[in-house]
Amino acid sequence: MSKSFPKTCITPDGFRYAIHSPSYSVSNFRNECSIEPLGEFADGSPHRNTVNFPSGNVPISQADIVYEIPNPFAFRGTTYITKSWAESKVADPSSIAIKPRASASLCKTLEALGHSVDSHNNRLEVFRKFPEPVLLAMAANSTDPDDLTVLAHISCEFTYDTEQTPSGLRYEKTAGGIKAVIANHALFEIVVNNPYLPDSYKEIMVLRPGVQGTSEIVGEWRSKDNHIFEYLRSNSYIPWGHYAANMANDSIRYHASELSLSDMNGLRHLYYQRTFTRFAELLGCKIPTSQKMLSETELESLRLDIVKKLSDGATPPLPFSATLWGWNYGFDCAASKYRLHASHQMIHQQFALLPSSVPVHNSDKKLAASPWQEYTPYGCGDLIRECMDRYEEATGSDLFADYESAIRNNTRMDCRDDLPASLIVFEDRDVLLFVPKAQTSQWELQLLVNSAGNILEADSGTRNSINKAMLVAIKTLSALGAEMISTIEFSKRLQDKSSQRLLYSFLPKLPFSPGAFSEAQLRWINGHYPEDFARACREKLVLN
Repeated sequence: MSKSFPKTCITPDGFRYAIHSPSYSVSNFRNECSIEPLGEFADGSPHRNTVNFPSGNVPISQADIVYEIPNPFAFRGTTYITKSWAESKVADPSSIAIKPRASASLCKTLEALGHSVDSHNNRLEVFRKFPEPVLLAMAANSTDPDDLTVLAHISCEFTYDTEQTPSGLRYEKTAGGIKAVIANHALFEIVVNNPYLPDSYKEIMVLRPGVQGTSEIVGEWRSKDNHIFEYLRSNSYIPWGHYAANMANDSIRYHASELSLSDMNGLRHLYYQRTFTRFAELLGCKIPTSQKMLSETELESLRLDIVKKLSDGATPPLPFSATLWGWNYGFDCAASKYRLHASHQMIHQQFALLPSSVPVHNSDKKLAASPWQEYTPYGCGDLIRECMDRYEEATGSDLFADYESAIRNNTRMDCRDDLPASLIVFEDRDVLLFVPKAQTSQWELQLLVNSAGNILEADSGTRNSINKAMLVAIKTLSALGAEMISTIEFSKRLQDKSSQRLLYSFLPKLPFSPGAFSEAQLRWINGHYPEDFARACREKLVLN
């Protein structure tokens, strides 16, 4: 292959990767030895650090073998798997799991130590004596509703009904507007995100419409089983605003095990509906209804109208040309106040449209006419297209066709033919859920759509398949113990006629992989073979 071959693990012949088998010698420039005892063995004999102070040069005859797997898409970096780590999982893929958190109760611990905490007031008095880091740690980790209700009362001020049951938050008028009276914002945020906080407290502290601010509710999904609101985030970190589909206060979902296919269909329906209606408005298509949710039939009819308008070609340049969709599942925050994941545990998804182009400025002055005057705002799907173009130039082949072929014809990295080699976790006619050969999260899953590059190219059946596969992915990862999962969409631009396929990436955060300098360089360190993780997922597969 030529030197210009793109940095990817995909080839027309299947996956490729490098194997490092290091052997080398290290010159020793140390002057002195500092031999010290480290401790003792059970028989009393000493254990010293002698091995740390060798005499002469250090020969490394056979260091750990390391697999280096370039990501299918060069902009996502490279994955490294240490053979000795991966080999320890081969015999038992079920060891690729996170143990559930242990039960924890400060109230019960205090009772066991002889402290009187038999009433709410007693608990308040005792809890207020603990330093803030202890309170924050218990807010995140307690499984005792009594603990959490006390912490809630320490964090903010409530109003009460006639039975002295909290009925809402106390508010105050300030120069910056109306605000809830919150004494400890970090404690408040952590305690409302604990699934064990009683639902009545979740409702009045964080879930009731309006309690989180003035964002308008502009859409709704309601069925006999669930209720979802669509919020407008007009003052957004995403230029031109974004929308959020949030499970409503009468359909509380804090954990993947509580999430149903109906929930997922509702969350995604609001995304499809908002996207299709916005493009329809731009193209002058007639929208079937207003002030009411579109039915699945109306949604599909509207999609077909948009596709026809675009295929006819007589359309004005569209100010928006790509979708943005994402999902942060799970919440955690350390006692040091470092937030570890999403802004809220309650299941929600976010979406927006990306502009086609915007003017470029330099030193607050609009640039003169030039090839770089117009700027295409960032969309991660565009980076996929760049990889596709580079791959086709180098091979004359289609990247996604070769990617799917490599997945379906995969061989194990350790070359063993007596163990499962499949990377596939779940599939149907329209989608393929699999473990990528080069995982950018140790537990990454990817969802590949067979016949669509964006959601406007996905018909009703394909959309339903996407919804179900997403639910399967999030529930299966959760069954393995994942508590925090980011999911992102890679989609092609609206009028792009290429063979780029719609791709979703599920990226769990693991307790001992917070990300450091390696990850900042896009060097992803894994401790298992992807084939063994796929097997672990299939053994935990949750289909409903």
